[in-house]
Amino acid sequence: MNSLDIKINTGSDGYRKTVLDNGIRVVTEYIPSVRSVSVGAWVEAGSRHESDTDAGMCHFIEHMVFKGTRTRRMHQIAERLESVGGYLNAFTTKEQTCYYARALDDHLDRAIDTVCDLILRPTFPVKEIEREKDVVVEEMKMYEDSAEDYAFDLLEGQLYKGDALGRPIIGFEKTVRSFTRERLFAFMDSHYTGNRIVVAAAGNLQHDRVVKLVVKALKGESLKTQQKQVHTIKKYAPTELLKKRPTQQAHLLIGTRAYDVNHEDRAALSVLNTIIGGGMSSLLNQNIREKYGYCYNIYSFCNMLADSGEFGVYMGTDPTKLKKSRRLIFRELDRMVDKEISPRRLNKAANQVKGSIILGLEGMGARMMRIARQELYYGRYFSLDEVMEDVDSVTASDLKRVAGDLFDPARFTTIELLPEA
Repeated sequence: MNSLDIKINTGSDGYRKTVLDNGIRVVTEYIPSVRSVSVGAWVEAGSRHESDTDAGMCHFIEHMVFKGTRTRRMHQIAERLESVGGYLNAFTTKEQTCYYARALDDHLDRAIDTVCDLILRPTFPVKEIEREKDVVVEEMKMYEDSAEDYAFDLLEGQLYKGDALGRPIIGFEKTVRSFTRERLFAFMDSHYTGNRIVVAAAGNLQHDRVVKLVVKALKGESLKTQQKQVHTIKKYAPTELLKKRPTQQAHLLIGTRAYDVNHEDRAALSVLNTIIGGGMSSLLNQNIREKYGYCYNIYSFCNMLADSGEFGVYMGTDPTKLKKSRRLIFRELDRMVDKEISPRRLNKAANQVKGSIILGLEGMGARMMRIARQELYYGRYFSLDEVMEDVDSVTASDLKRVAGDLFDPARFTTIELLPEA
């Protein structure tokens, strides 16, 4: 590389960003009060970027890079961070794959070198590919054994029917069994490109040193820059799906498409979700669990993606109480449409959202993930003050309007898993 970077942006709160001349973005947050660092190599490649025949490819690659690189064998990768008290792992989502490490600040160089090595120099040994296929298939069975996980896969399959977003991140046994070494390399070559990679780090570190260590880790490697794919999500049609499983409880999921990460009402939806089903004091928990005793576990959720999102409610209950529980859930949603919440409840929910954000940032891993996701989704940094202001700006009328927009019962897909007779 002829130069370290083409642009440097210095932000507040210890945040800085550098864009290397190969398109890789390096973002850091300096936290001087800790003695650790968290580093992540993020790739804008998730299950939604796969073709039908490649379903599960991103997740499988995430597994396989740990089987050896051109510079390290499998056991050396495993020991690289653990031998100095650190931690190394990875995960795959619908839209990204992340390889991350946590270590003492003295071992920042080791953390950066290791995560970069994983995404740049995997070897994909044929024997390990065949062995790992069995491992992933067993992982599929594990998720299928979990009624809650299985129900969520079914819900996403209905919310995004016919679209890559509706497929399980892990893929299917048929597609995973078909993977070859050549196809793994071809997928990485087209998706692990410079303009789709973000290296994020948080903790007791210096930004300029992080940049130099990333450049050093990239030495001798060339990365393509390819135009990102444009996805058009298919139209949503609500459905009802009933399945029987060998379970003790009935599992109910209702969900609908909601807002994406750039929607102007994203903060309002987060506050609304907290009021409805975010914790022990939420409306659903107080009314359906505490008042009626119909369940042990009930909660609402919202998930925001680059160009879509979901809102829904999950609960597990006795099959005889399923219909009553469903009516009670929609009764709570209807109340949010019909009546503005009180200033006291709004203030409590806003404080709960803000507290959750701030408490979550006490770990360096969460801070690293926060600045990485901000870069991936927005291309910029949001200070905590900005985030708090967004939450505080939510009004009762905003919540009523969002509820009216999303909570029409006719919009919801219903998933019911019933115990086998």
